[in-house]
Amino acid sequence: MQERMSKVDTAWLRMDTESNLMMIVGVWYLRPQITLAALKERVQDKLLQYTRFHQKVVEDPLGAQWVEDESFDIDRHVVAEVLLPVRGKPGQTGQEALMERVGEVAMQPLDPAHPLWQFQLIEDLGDGSSGLIVRIHHCIGDGIALTSVMLSITDGGRQPPRRKQQPRDDADWLTDSLLRPMSDLAIKAIGVAGSGMAKSVDAWVHPPHPIDSSVDMARMGAQAVSDVAAFAFMPDDSHTRLKGKPGTTKRVAWGDDLQLDAVKAVGKGLGASINDVLLSCVAGAIGSYLRDKGEDPTGKEIRAMVPVNLRPLDKAYQLGNRFGLVPLVLPIGIANPVERLFAVKARMNELKGSFQPVLAFGLLSVAGLLIKPVQHAMLNIFAKKATAVMTNVPGPTEPMKFCGSTVERVLFWVPQSGDIGVGVSILTYAGRVQFGLITDTQLCPDPENIINRFSPEFDKLLMLTMMLPWE
Repeated sequence: MQERMSKVDTAWLRMDTESNLMMIVGVWYLRPQITLAALKERVQDKLLQYTRFHQKVVEDPLGAQWVEDESFDIDRHVVAEVLLPVRGKPGQTGQEALMERVGEVAMQPLDPAHPLWQFQLIEDLGDGSSGLIVRIHHCIGDGIALTSVMLSITDGGRQPPRRKQQPRDDADWLTDSLLRPMSDLAIKAIGVAGSGMAKSVDAWVHPPHPIDSSVDMARMGAQAVSDVAAFAFMPDDSHTRLKGKPGTTKRVAWGDDLQLDAVKAVGKGLGASINDVLLSCVAGAIGSYLRDKGEDPTGKEIRAMVPVNLRPLDKAYQLGNRFGLVPLVLPIGIANPVERLFAVKARMNELKGSFQPVLAFGLLSVAGLLIKPVQHAMLNIFAKKATAVMTNVPGPTEPMKFCGSTVERVLFWVPQSGDIGVGVSILTYAGRVQFGLITDTQLCPDPENIINRFSPEFDKLLMLTMMLPWE
Protein backbone atom coordinates (compact mmCIF):
# COMPACT_ATOMS: atom_id res chain seq x y z
CA MET A 1 0.00 0.00 0.00
CA GLN A 2 1.11 3.52 -0.84
CA GLU A 3 -0.54 6.74 0.21
CA ARG A 4 0.33 10.29 -0.73
CA MET A 5 1.41 12.39 2.26
CA SER A 6 -0.62 15.55 2.79
CA LYS A 7 0.98 18.89 2.04
CA VAL A 8 0.96 19.96 5.68
CA ASP A 9 2.59 16.69 6.82
CA THR A 10 5.16 17.08 4.03
CA ALA A 11 6.00 20.53 5.37
CA TRP A 12 6.73 19.01 8.80
CA LEU A 13 8.79 16.23 7.20
CA ARG A 14 11.05 18.77 5.50
CA MET A 15 11.30 21.10 8.47
CA ASP A 16 14.16 19.26 10.24
CA THR A 17 17.24 21.43 10.73
CA GLU A 18 20.59 20.99 12.44
CA SER A 19 19.25 22.91 15.45
CA ASN A 20 15.69 21.61 15.62
CA LEU A 21 14.42 18.14 14.75
CA MET A 22 10.69 17.88 14.15
CA MET A 23 10.05 15.20 16.76
CA ILE A 24 7.48 15.16 19.53
CA VAL A 25 9.34 13.87 22.59
CA GLY A 26 7.53 12.47 25.62
CA VAL A 27 8.33 10.84 28.96
CA TRP A 28 6.19 8.51 31.09
CA TYR A 29 6.99 7.53 34.67
CA LEU A 30 5.70 4.01 35.40
CA ARG A 31 5.41 2.40 38.83
CA PRO A 32 6.10 -0.43 39.49
CA GLN A 33 8.69 -1.18 36.83
CA ILE A 34 7.71 -2.78 33.54
CA THR A 35 9.80 -5.09 31.34
CA LEU A 36 10.93 -4.65 27.77
CA ALA A 37 9.04 -7.82 26.83
CA ALA A 38 5.77 -6.40 28.20
CA LEU A 39 6.32 -3.13 26.33
CA LYS A 40 6.98 -4.90 23.03
CA GLU A 41 3.88 -7.03 23.44
CA ARG A 42 1.72 -3.96 24.08
CA VAL A 43 3.17 -2.11 21.09
CA GLN A 44 2.68 -5.16 18.88
CA ASP A 45 -0.93 -5.65 19.99
CA LYS A 46 -2.14 -2.04 20.00
CA LEU A 47 0.19 0.55 18.47
CA LEU A 48 0.79 -1.37 15.25
CA GLN A 49 -2.93 -1.38 14.54
CA TYR A 50 -2.26 2.12 13.25
CA THR A 51 -0.77 1.68 9.78
CA ARG A 52 1.44 4.76 10.11
CA PHE A 53 3.59 2.98 12.68
CA HIS A 54 4.71 0.29 10.24
CA GLN A 55 5.04 2.59 7.23
CA LYS A 56 8.16 4.43 6.16
CA VAL A 57 8.40 7.68 4.22
CA VAL A 58 9.61 7.75 0.61
CA GLU A 59 10.20 11.21 -0.88
CA ASP A 60 9.68 11.96 -4.55
CA PRO A 61 9.60 15.10 -6.76
CA LEU A 62 5.94 15.71 -5.86
CA GLY A 63 6.42 15.41 -2.10
CA ALA A 64 6.35 12.14 -0.17
CA GLN A 65 4.44 8.88 0.20
CA TRP A 66 3.67 6.52 3.04
CA VAL A 67 4.96 3.06 2.07
CA GLU A 68 4.85 -0.24 3.97
CA ASP A 69 8.23 -1.08 5.54
CA GLU A 70 8.84 -4.61 4.30
CA SER A 71 11.76 -4.99 6.70
CA PHE A 72 9.91 -3.70 9.77
CA ASP A 73 11.48 -4.99 13.00
CA ILE A 74 9.96 -4.13 16.36
CA ASP A 75 13.38 -4.56 18.00
CA ARG A 76 14.51 -1.50 16.05
CA HIS A 77 11.73 0.66 17.44
CA VAL A 78 11.30 -0.61 21.01
CA VAL A 79 14.63 -0.71 22.84
CA ALA A 80 15.94 -0.89 26.41
CA GLU A 81 18.48 1.45 27.96
CA VAL A 82 20.45 1.65 31.17
CA LEU A 83 21.07 5.14 32.51
CA LEU A 84 24.62 5.72 33.66
CA PRO A 85 25.70 8.70 35.80
CA VAL A 86 27.21 11.48 33.73
CA ARG A 87 30.95 11.86 34.21
CA GLY A 88 31.61 14.40 36.92
CA LYS A 89 28.15 13.90 38.45
CA PRO A 90 28.52 10.80 40.64
CA GLY A 91 25.59 11.67 42.92
CA GLN A 92 23.16 12.19 40.07
CA THR A 93 19.61 10.98 40.72
CA GLY A 94 17.64 8.80 38.33
CA GLN A 95 15.47 11.79 37.38
CA GLU A 96 18.50 13.98 36.67
CA ALA A 97 20.06 11.24 34.52
CA LEU A 98 16.75 10.84 32.69
CA MET A 99 16.65 14.57 31.95
CA GLU A 100 20.17 14.39 30.53
CA ARG A 101 19.20 11.47 28.31
CA VAL A 102 16.01 13.10 27.02
CA GLY A 103 18.02 16.17 26.02
CA GLU A 104 20.44 13.94 24.11
CA VAL A 105 17.86 11.92 22.18
CA ALA A 106 15.90 15.07 21.32
CA MET A 107 18.77 15.85 18.93
CA GLN A 108 19.27 12.33 17.54
CA PRO A 109 17.48 11.91 14.18
CA LEU A 110 15.18 8.95 13.63
CA ASP A 111 16.23 6.48 10.91
CA PRO A 112 14.60 7.72 7.66
CA ALA A 113 14.82 4.22 6.14
CA HIS A 114 12.19 2.96 8.57
CA PRO A 115 9.03 4.23 10.37
CA LEU A 116 9.82 7.49 12.13
CA TRP A 117 9.27 6.60 15.78
CA GLN A 118 11.01 4.91 18.71
CA PHE A 119 10.24 3.90 22.32
CA GLN A 120 13.20 3.76 24.71
CA LEU A 121 12.60 2.02 28.04
CA ILE A 122 14.69 2.58 31.14
CA GLU A 123 13.50 -0.38 33.18
CA ASP A 124 14.92 0.83 36.50
CA LEU A 125 15.26 4.49 37.52
CA GLY A 126 16.67 3.42 40.86
CA ASP A 127 13.48 4.00 42.87
CA GLY A 128 11.32 1.10 41.75
CA SER A 129 9.93 2.91 38.71
CA SER A 130 10.58 2.78 34.97
CA GLY A 131 10.97 5.63 32.52
CA LEU A 132 9.67 5.51 28.96
CA ILE A 133 11.02 7.96 26.38
CA VAL A 134 8.81 8.31 23.30
CA ARG A 135 9.95 9.95 20.08
CA ILE A 136 7.58 10.38 17.12
CA HIS A 137 8.19 12.53 14.06
CA HIS A 138 5.71 15.36 13.66
CA CYS A 139 4.86 14.30 10.10
CA ILE A 140 3.01 11.28 11.57
CA GLY A 141 0.66 13.42 13.60
CA ASP A 142 0.13 16.44 15.80
CA GLY A 143 -0.27 16.53 19.57
CA ILE A 144 -4.01 15.86 19.63
CA ALA A 145 -3.75 12.88 17.28
CA LEU A 146 -0.74 11.37 19.06
CA THR A 147 -2.32 11.88 22.47
CA SER A 148 -5.29 9.87 21.23
CA VAL A 149 -2.91 7.15 20.01
CA MET A 150 -1.01 6.98 23.30
CA LEU A 151 -4.25 6.80 25.29
CA SER A 152 -5.40 3.91 23.10
CA ILE A 153 -2.39 1.77 24.07
CA THR A 154 -2.95 2.15 27.82
CA ASP A 155 -4.78 -0.54 29.80
CA GLY A 156 -8.40 -0.47 28.69
CA GLY A 157 -7.65 2.06 25.95
CA ARG A 158 -10.03 2.27 23.01
CA GLN A 159 -8.99 0.54 19.82
CA PRO A 160 -8.69 2.61 16.63
CA PRO A 161 -11.81 2.49 14.42
CA ARG A 162 -11.94 -0.62 12.23
CA ARG A 163 -12.19 1.14 8.92
CA LYS A 164 -9.87 2.20 6.17
CA GLN A 165 -8.64 5.73 6.60
CA GLN A 166 -9.12 7.56 3.32
CA PRO A 167 -6.38 9.86 2.05
CA ARG A 168 -7.30 13.48 2.72
CA ASP A 169 -7.20 16.30 0.23
CA ASP A 170 -5.67 19.49 1.57
CA ALA A 171 -7.56 21.44 -1.07
CA ASP A 172 -10.57 21.35 1.24
CA TRP A 173 -8.64 22.52 4.28
CA LEU A 174 -10.80 25.63 4.70
CA THR A 175 -14.02 23.68 5.10
CA ASP A 176 -12.48 20.83 7.07
CA SER A 177 -10.40 23.00 9.38
CA LEU A 178 -12.49 26.12 9.78
CA LEU A 179 -16.22 25.62 9.37
CA ARG A 180 -16.73 22.30 11.09
CA PRO A 181 -14.31 22.39 14.03
CA MET A 182 -13.93 26.08 14.80
CA SER A 183 -17.46 26.46 16.11
CA ASP A 184 -16.84 23.94 18.89
CA LEU A 185 -13.13 23.18 19.10
CA ALA A 186 -10.69 25.83 17.97
CA ILE A 187 -12.66 28.57 19.67
CA LYS A 188 -12.75 26.65 22.96
CA ALA A 189 -9.02 26.06 22.66
CA ILE A 190 -8.37 29.80 22.85
CA GLY A 191 -11.14 30.38 25.36
CA VAL A 192 -13.74 32.19 23.29
CA ALA A 193 -16.74 29.83 23.48
CA GLY A 194 -19.97 31.77 23.37
CA SER A 195 -18.37 34.85 21.79
CA GLY A 196 -19.74 36.70 18.80
CA MET A 197 -17.20 34.88 16.65
CA ALA A 198 -18.54 31.49 17.74
CA LYS A 199 -22.08 32.56 16.95
CA SER A 200 -20.99 33.86 13.57
CA VAL A 201 -19.31 30.60 12.58
CA ASP A 202 -22.29 28.59 13.76
CA ALA A 203 -24.59 30.85 11.78
CA TRP A 204 -22.40 30.36 8.72
CA VAL A 205 -22.68 26.60 9.00
CA HIS A 206 -26.40 26.64 9.92
CA PRO A 207 -27.77 29.97 8.60
CA PRO A 208 -31.10 30.88 10.27
CA HIS A 209 -31.86 33.34 7.49
CA PRO A 210 -30.06 34.16 4.19
CA ILE A 211 -29.72 37.84 5.08
CA ASP A 212 -28.36 37.10 8.54
CA SER A 213 -25.93 34.63 6.99
CA SER A 214 -24.66 37.22 4.52
CA VAL A 215 -24.09 39.75 7.28
CA ASP A 216 -22.18 37.23 9.39
CA MET A 217 -20.07 36.13 6.42
CA ALA A 218 -19.20 39.74 5.71
CA ARG A 219 -18.16 40.26 9.31
CA MET A 220 -16.03 37.11 9.31
CA GLY A 221 -14.47 38.14 6.01
CA ALA A 222 -13.50 41.50 7.52
CA GLN A 223 -12.03 39.70 10.55
CA ALA A 224 -9.99 37.42 8.29
CA VAL A 225 -8.60 40.37 6.29
CA SER A 226 -7.72 42.13 9.54
CA ASP A 227 -5.91 39.04 10.85
CA VAL A 228 -3.92 38.63 7.62
CA ALA A 229 -2.70 42.22 7.94
CA ALA A 230 -1.96 41.84 11.67
CA PHE A 231 0.08 38.69 11.07
CA ALA A 232 2.01 40.18 8.13
CA PHE A 233 2.94 43.41 9.92
CA MET A 234 3.51 41.96 13.38
CA PRO A 235 6.86 43.29 14.66
CA ASP A 236 9.70 40.93 15.48
CA ASP A 237 9.84 39.65 19.05
CA SER A 238 11.63 41.53 21.86
CA HIS A 239 15.28 40.59 22.10
CA THR A 240 16.35 38.66 25.20
CA ARG A 241 19.09 36.11 25.91
CA LEU A 242 16.51 33.42 25.06
CA LYS A 243 16.35 34.57 21.44
CA GLY A 244 19.13 34.06 18.92
CA LYS A 245 20.76 31.47 16.72
CA PRO A 246 20.41 28.04 18.39
CA GLY A 247 23.17 25.43 18.40
CA THR A 248 22.97 21.65 18.21
CA THR A 249 22.46 20.53 21.82
CA LYS A 250 19.44 20.69 24.10
CA ARG A 251 18.56 20.31 27.76
CA VAL A 252 15.23 19.48 29.34
CA ALA A 253 13.89 20.05 32.83
CA TRP A 254 10.75 19.42 34.80
CA GLY A 255 10.00 20.01 38.44
CA ASP A 256 7.34 19.90 41.13
CA ASP A 257 3.75 20.00 39.92
CA LEU A 258 0.83 22.10 41.15
CA GLN A 259 -2.54 20.99 42.49
CA LEU A 260 -5.18 21.70 39.85
CA ASP A 261 -7.79 22.53 42.52
CA ALA A 262 -5.50 25.24 43.89
CA VAL A 263 -5.05 26.71 40.40
CA LYS A 264 -8.83 26.73 39.93
CA ALA A 265 -9.29 28.48 43.28
CA VAL A 266 -6.82 31.22 42.37
CA GLY A 267 -8.50 31.72 39.02
CA LYS A 268 -11.94 31.97 40.63
CA GLY A 269 -10.72 34.36 43.29
CA LEU A 270 -9.06 36.71 40.81
CA GLY A 271 -11.65 36.41 38.06
CA ALA A 272 -9.33 34.66 35.63
CA SER A 273 -9.22 31.34 33.81
CA ILE A 274 -6.94 28.42 34.62
CA ASN A 275 -4.98 29.22 31.46
CA ASP A 276 -4.57 32.86 32.53
CA VAL A 277 -3.11 31.76 35.88
CA LEU A 278 -0.70 29.22 34.38
CA LEU A 279 0.51 31.51 31.59
CA SER A 280 1.07 34.27 34.12
CA CYS A 281 3.31 31.88 36.09
CA VAL A 282 5.26 31.09 32.91
CA ALA A 283 5.78 34.79 32.16
CA GLY A 284 6.80 35.48 35.75
CA ALA A 285 9.29 32.60 35.85
CA ILE A 286 10.97 33.74 32.62
CA GLY A 287 11.10 37.37 33.74
CA SER A 288 12.59 36.39 37.12
CA TYR A 289 15.19 34.20 35.38
CA LEU A 290 16.28 37.04 33.10
CA ARG A 291 16.61 39.45 36.04
CA ASP A 292 18.89 37.01 37.87
CA LYS A 293 21.01 36.79 34.72
CA GLY A 294 21.52 40.56 34.82
CA GLU A 295 19.05 41.37 32.04
CA ASP A 296 16.32 43.89 32.75
CA PRO A 297 13.05 42.67 31.17
CA THR A 298 11.04 45.72 32.28
CA GLY A 299 8.66 46.74 29.53
CA LYS A 300 9.45 43.68 27.45
CA GLU A 301 7.04 41.12 26.06
CA ILE A 302 7.85 37.89 24.28
CA ARG A 303 5.62 35.73 22.10
CA ALA A 304 5.01 32.02 22.33
CA MET A 305 3.53 30.23 19.32
CA VAL A 306 0.67 28.15 20.72
CA PRO A 307 -0.88 25.26 18.72
CA VAL A 308 -4.67 25.38 18.37
CA ASN A 309 -6.50 22.22 17.39
CA LEU A 310 -8.52 22.36 14.15
CA ARG A 311 -9.77 18.77 14.24
CA PRO A 312 -13.08 17.54 15.72
CA LEU A 313 -12.42 15.42 18.80
CA ASP A 314 -14.38 12.51 17.34
CA LYS A 315 -11.70 12.34 14.65
CA ALA A 316 -8.70 12.63 16.97
CA TYR A 317 -7.66 9.10 15.98
CA GLN A 318 -6.93 10.28 12.42
CA LEU A 319 -3.20 10.77 12.22
CA GLY A 320 -1.71 13.75 10.43
CA ASN A 321 -1.50 17.43 11.30
CA ARG A 322 -4.60 19.54 11.68
CA PHE A 323 -3.75 22.51 13.85
CA GLY A 324 -3.02 26.20 13.57
CA LEU A 325 -0.84 28.56 15.57
CA VAL A 326 -1.59 31.71 17.52
CA PRO A 327 1.11 34.11 18.77
CA LEU A 328 0.44 34.55 22.49
CA VAL A 329 2.12 37.52 24.17
CA LEU A 330 3.76 36.88 27.56
CA PRO A 331 4.35 40.09 29.60
CA ILE A 332 7.67 39.05 31.14
CA GLY A 333 8.49 42.63 32.13
CA ILE A 334 5.69 42.95 34.70
CA ALA A 335 6.99 41.97 38.15
CA ASN A 336 3.71 42.45 40.05
CA PRO A 337 1.97 39.04 39.88
CA VAL A 338 -1.61 40.36 39.87
CA GLU A 339 -0.89 43.07 37.30
CA ARG A 340 0.82 40.44 35.15
CA LEU A 341 -2.16 38.06 35.47
CA PHE A 342 -4.59 40.73 34.25
CA ALA A 343 -2.21 41.59 31.39
CA VAL A 344 -2.21 37.94 30.32
CA LYS A 345 -6.01 37.86 30.56
CA ALA A 346 -6.23 40.94 28.33
CA ARG A 347 -3.91 39.34 25.78
CA MET A 348 -6.01 36.19 25.73
CA ASN A 349 -9.13 38.29 25.13
CA GLU A 350 -7.45 39.82 22.09
CA LEU A 351 -7.37 36.37 20.50
CA LYS A 352 -11.15 36.04 20.57
CA GLY A 353 -12.48 35.46 17.10
CA SER A 354 -9.04 35.39 15.52
CA PHE A 355 -8.53 33.59 12.22
CA GLN A 356 -4.79 33.34 12.85
CA PRO A 357 -4.82 29.56 13.56
CA VAL A 358 -6.40 28.96 10.17
CA LEU A 359 -3.99 31.35 8.45
CA ALA A 360 -1.03 29.49 9.98
CA PHE A 361 -2.47 26.17 8.80
CA GLY A 362 -2.80 27.62 5.31
CA LEU A 363 0.84 28.74 5.38
CA LEU A 364 1.92 25.21 6.31
CA SER A 365 -0.19 23.82 3.46
CA VAL A 366 1.57 26.12 1.00
CA ALA A 367 4.98 25.40 2.54
CA GLY A 368 4.52 21.69 1.81
CA LEU A 369 4.56 22.50 -1.91
CA LEU A 370 7.83 24.43 -1.86
CA ILE A 371 11.43 23.32 -2.16
CA LYS A 372 13.18 23.01 1.18
CA PRO A 373 15.23 26.27 1.17
CA VAL A 374 12.17 28.36 0.27
CA GLN A 375 10.09 26.51 2.83
CA HIS A 376 12.63 27.21 5.58
CA ALA A 377 12.77 30.89 4.64
CA MET A 378 8.99 31.08 4.74
CA LEU A 379 8.66 29.31 8.09
CA ASN A 380 11.36 31.47 9.69
CA ILE A 381 8.69 34.18 9.67
CA PHE A 382 7.29 32.43 12.75
CA ALA A 383 10.73 32.26 14.39
CA LYS A 384 11.37 35.99 14.00
CA LYS A 385 8.09 36.82 15.66
CA ALA A 386 8.38 34.43 18.63
CA THR A 387 10.79 33.28 21.34
CA ALA A 388 9.14 30.00 22.31
CA VAL A 389 6.70 27.30 21.31
CA MET A 390 4.25 26.46 24.08
CA THR A 391 1.64 23.74 24.53
CA ASN A 392 -1.07 23.67 27.16
CA VAL A 393 -2.90 20.34 27.09
CA PRO A 394 -5.60 18.94 29.40
CA GLY A 395 -4.85 15.26 30.04
CA PRO A 396 -6.83 12.47 31.72
CA THR A 397 -8.43 13.35 35.06
CA GLU A 398 -7.57 9.95 36.55
CA PRO A 399 -4.18 8.14 36.60
CA MET A 400 -3.66 5.83 33.61
CA LYS A 401 -2.50 2.24 33.77
CA PHE A 402 0.03 0.77 31.36
CA CYS A 403 1.05 -2.90 31.34
CA GLY A 404 -0.42 -3.16 34.83
CA SER A 405 1.61 -0.25 36.22
CA THR A 406 0.46 3.26 37.12
CA VAL A 407 1.54 6.13 34.88
CA GLU A 408 2.64 8.52 37.61
CA ARG A 409 3.75 11.39 35.42
CA VAL A 410 3.36 12.41 31.77
CA LEU A 411 5.55 14.99 30.05
CA PHE A 412 6.01 15.91 26.41
CA TRP A 413 7.48 18.62 24.21
CA VAL A 414 6.58 19.67 20.69
CA PRO A 415 9.45 20.70 18.41
CA GLN A 416 10.65 24.25 17.94
CA SER A 417 10.86 25.28 14.30
CA GLY A 418 13.29 27.62 12.60
CA ASP A 419 15.55 29.43 15.06
CA ILE A 420 13.24 29.14 18.06
CA GLY A 421 15.17 27.63 20.95
CA VAL A 422 12.67 27.34 23.82
CA GLY A 423 9.76 24.92 24.26
CA VAL A 424 7.33 25.13 27.19
CA SER A 425 4.97 22.28 28.05
CA ILE A 426 2.00 22.56 30.43
CA LEU A 427 0.04 19.35 30.98
CA THR A 428 -2.86 18.74 33.35
CA TYR A 429 -2.92 15.12 34.47
CA ALA A 430 -4.73 13.32 37.31
CA GLY A 431 -5.49 16.50 39.23
CA ARG A 432 -2.00 17.94 38.89
CA VAL A 433 -0.43 20.55 36.60
CA GLN A 434 3.03 19.71 35.30
CA PHE A 435 5.52 22.09 33.69
CA GLY A 436 8.29 21.00 31.36
CA LEU A 437 10.93 22.96 29.49
CA ILE A 438 13.29 22.15 26.62
CA THR A 439 15.93 24.68 25.60
CA ASP A 440 18.88 25.11 23.30
CA THR A 441 22.02 25.12 25.45
CA GLN A 442 23.51 28.14 23.66
CA LEU A 443 20.47 30.23 24.55
CA CYS A 444 19.56 28.69 27.92
CA PRO A 445 21.99 26.12 29.37
CA ASP A 446 20.09 25.84 32.68
CA PRO A 447 16.32 25.35 32.04
CA GLU A 448 15.94 23.97 35.57
CA ASN A 449 16.49 27.53 36.84
CA ILE A 450 13.34 28.59 35.00
CA ILE A 451 11.33 25.50 35.95
CA ASN A 452 12.13 25.99 39.64
CA ARG A 453 10.49 29.44 39.52
CA PHE A 454 7.05 28.28 38.36
CA SER A 455 5.85 27.14 41.79
CA PRO A 456 7.09 30.28 43.61
CA GLU A 457 5.29 32.46 41.07
CA PHE A 458 2.09 30.52 41.67
CA ASP A 459 2.57 30.74 45.44
CA LYS A 460 2.54 34.55 45.16
CA LEU A 461 -0.85 34.45 43.46
CA LEU A 462 -2.13 31.88 45.94
CA MET A 463 -1.08 34.00 48.92
CA LEU A 464 -2.75 37.10 47.49
CA THR A 465 -5.90 35.12 46.72
CA MET A 466 -6.07 33.81 50.30
CA MET A 467 -6.01 37.41 51.54
CA LEU A 468 -9.19 38.28 49.62
CA PRO A 469 -12.43 38.82 51.61
CA TRP A 470 -13.93 35.36 51.07
CA GLU A 471 -17.51 34.86 52.17
